[in-house]
Amino acid sequence: MEKDFSVNVNSEIGELEAVIIHTVGSEVENMTPENAERALYSDILNLSVAKQEYAQLRGVLKNVSRVFEVTDLLVSILKNDKVKTDLIQKLCFSCSDHQTLDFLSDLEPSALAKQLIEGVPLKRDNLSRFLSQKRFAIRPLHNFFFTRDASVSMGNKVMISHMASQVREREAQIMEAIFDYYPEFNTSTFSAGKNAGNGKRISIEGGDVLIVRDNLTLIGIGSRTTTEGVDVVIDKMKEKEDKHYIIVQELPTEGESFIHLDMVFTFLNYDECMVYEPVIMQPNRYKTILITIENKKVSIREEKNILDSLSSLGIDMKPIYCGGTTDAWTQEREQWHSGANFFAVGPGKVIGYSRNVATIEEMNKNGYEVLPAQQVIDNKISLSDYNKYVLTIDGSELSRGGGGARCMTMPVRRRNLST
Repeated sequence: MEKDFSVNVNSEIGELEAVIIHTVGSEVENMTPENAERALYSDILNLSVAKQEYAQLRGVLKNVSRVFEVTDLLVSILKNDKVKTDLIQKLCFSCSDHQTLDFLSDLEPSALAKQLIEGVPLKRDNLSRFLSQKRFAIRPLHNFFFTRDASVSMGNKVMISHMASQVREREAQIMEAIFDYYPEFNTSTFSAGKNAGNGKRISIEGGDVLIVRDNLTLIGIGSRTTTEGVDVVIDKMKEKEDKHYIIVQELPTEGESFIHLDMVFTFLNYDECMVYEPVIMQPNRYKTILITIENKKVSIREEKNILDSLSSLGIDMKPIYCGGTTDAWTQEREQWHSGANFFAVGPGKVIGYSRNVATIEEMNKNGYEVLPAQQVIDNKISLSDYNKYVLTIDGSELSRGGGGARCMTMPVRRRNLST
C-alpha cells in the first residue's frame, strides 16, 4: 500500500509522517556583515559546520518520517513548462533585467532551482551593471532553511504566509507553487497576503502559528505577525461550520530572539510545554487574548496567560522552563539560542539544541531521556526503546541564524491524536 502524504496537520505533537526541510547551501555564505542584518541573521554562518549540524537534524527526521527537500520539490514542479514560466515571472516580477529573465528561462529545472535559491550573480557586461554595488541580480534566499515560516499546514489546507520582510517573500511564493503543483500533497492553498495591497499591515509567519488541535490555533503577534495577519485567520475560520478558538499571545517587539511565538513557547507532549518564563508566565507584561468564532460571529476576551487559556478549553499543561528555574541570566542566554524552540516528532518525543544545557537538564528532570542525534543516526540508539525523549542536535552555527528545530521544519502530515 502506498504511503499517503496528503497534507494533514491537526496538532503540534501528532506522530510525524512527512516534513519539508531545506538543507543549508551556498545561499547562507552569499552574504557580508553588512547584508547579514538585512538578511535577518544575528551573525554570519560557517557553512561547513552548519551543514554538519543540519545533517544531524535531517538524519533523525529520516529515522521517523518521510523527509522532503525544498530543492527536490522545486525541481519536480519546474519540469512542467507552464509552472516554470509562471513561477519565473512571479518571482522576478520586480526584476527589470530582461537578460536575467532570459537566462533563467533557458535553464533546466535542477539548475533553475539552484539559481532561484542560491541567487543569480549580476553579470557585469555593461557599464551600469559594472558600476552597480549589487552582487546579485536576484538575491539569495539566506533564510530558506527556516522552512517553517513561509507556509503553515492547517488541517488539510496550507496557508501561505505574508512575510514581514520583503527579502523573504520569494520563499512564500516558492512554497505556494510547491503546494499548488506537487500532486502528492493533495491540498489547496490560501494566501494570507491576498488583500495586503489595500493599505493593510498584513503579515503572518509560520513561526507564530501553532496548531493545538483541529478547533484551536495559537498565534503570536509581534515583530513578524500583525493583528491584521491574525484577522486573516479569523476570516478564514468563519468559513467553518464548527466553533473555532484562537489564542493570541502578544510578544516583545524588541529583541531579535523574540521574533516568533515558537521562540518562547512550544508544545512537547499531551500535557507539557516549553516556556520562556519572563514572557509567558509573568503577569501583566504581554497580553493573552482568547478569540471565539462560532456561526460567523466573533467574541474576544483577555486571559491571564496561555496556560490558563488552554486550561479553560480543556487542555491542562505543565510548563517546563527554558534555561531551568534557578538563574534568570541562564534563562535569557539559552532563550537567545532557541532554547524554547523544540520540534515534536510525536507526543513526548522532541528535537532541540544540545548547546542549551540547562534547558536539556530541566527536561531530563521531567522524564525526558536525552538522546544525542548522532548516536541515533549511527544506530547506537533505537528510538523504539524510549517513550519520552529529547533528541539533541549540535547547534553552534545553526543557532546564529536565529532559529531552532521547529523553525527548520515544515510538517506536511501528522497522525491525528487519539481523543
